[in-house]
Amino acid sequence: MPYRKLNGILSICRKAGKMAAGFAPMKEALDTGKVSSVLTTSDISPKTGKEVCYFCQKHGIPVQSLPMDMQQMGAAIGRKAAVIAVLDEGFSDRIRQLCAEIAQQPS
Repeated sequence: MPYRKLNGILSICRKAGKMAAGFAPMKEALDTGKVSSVLTTSDISPKTGKEVCYFCQKHGIPVQSLPMDMQQMGAAIGRKAAVIAVLDEGFSDRIRQLCAEIAQQPS
């Protein structure tokens, strides 16, 4: 159930215009100061993951690894992306909460 809720909140976030999907849009959004958190997929490349962490640390923004791969992310937001900047604190909080619920589920 939390997976379905996570997909739903990501979809709503995109439709509300509170998301920048992709590495370059994430960097641009970080420079504007409007980013609440950055989300990465489980299959992000090590090089890209390292760069995301560098830029987020530089701006003081938390990075959350999602329990989904790029294909699942693409299905949720309608675009293939390994990194997403969330531009709303409410969406960021709910996504963190759902990821914690998923992590607590027995395997």
